[in-house]
Amino acid sequence: MPELPEVETVRRGLAPVMEGFIFERVELRRANLRFPFPDDFTARIEGQTLTRLGRRAKFLDAQLSSGERLLMHLGMSGRFTIDGEGRGEFVHDTGGIAKHDHVIFHMSSGHRVIYNDPRRFGFMELVQRGETPPRLMKLGPEPLSNEFNAPLLRAAFKGKKSKIKAALLDQHIVAGLGNIYVCEALFRAGVSPRRAAGRLKIAETEALVRHVKDVISEAIEAGGSSLRDFAAADGDLGYFQHSFDVYGREGEPCKICEAPLMRITQSGRSSFYCKACQT
Repeated sequence: MPELPEVETVRRGLAPVMEGFIFERVELRRANLRFPFPDDFTARIEGQTLTRLGRRAKFLDAQLSSGERLLMHLGMSGRFTIDGEGRGEFVHDTGGIAKHDHVIFHMSSGHRVIYNDPRRFGFMELVQRGETPPRLMKLGPEPLSNEFNAPLLRAAFKGKKSKIKAALLDQHIVAGLGNIYVCEALFRAGVSPRRAAGRLKIAETEALVRHVKDVISEAIEAGGSSLRDFAAADGDLGYFQHSFDVYGREGEPCKICEAPLMRITQSGRSSFYCKACQT
């Protein structure tokens, strides 16, 4: 599943051809993705200008000139691609199979923005003017925001017996963190994913916040991690996976101490770590 850096990379790729432009036509090629499309989906979007394309956690948040908001989630395998409709311009091809092209936005920029999703775990929702999307209401702060800091994390972890890995993946504590980048941040902070969240020391919490911010920033600059189906909207593949310290490297030597890296399963997800460097 695309994580925060991948979704931010997609947002940056789509903004130049969508932000400030009109949805001239919207094609729906099926009635549903993970959920049915909202009533009058195409009619409510066509003719509207996308005034701002934002991101909240792992959601794309498109502000429409009507005052409504189009909330989009990529699910497990969703991707957006762009081509230059009517201009003889081909921007990219990320290898998606055309039968999985479920939504096509024809923009006044002259481009078609195509949503392709083989597994159909993604979804699109319209939120009426003045309403806060229910899915965003209880999210914690963004990891790169000033609101995400050591005092907040210490307060959220106080008394928690759950493992630190699970606590960091709790979207109510911090929004948008996923398995890959939590593994990487815990390694840099020297904290084992087996530790109880409530037992972190002040210095460890401060280090963890710092490394979460560093890992997310570096991953965004690298264009994310192209694992399985992910590719950016411009067709480029992310490169952060070439910088992984632990993720996906079970049995390989630790870059610090050369001990073999471990993999355990926590809440159905793989955690990769160094038993010697992370305590």
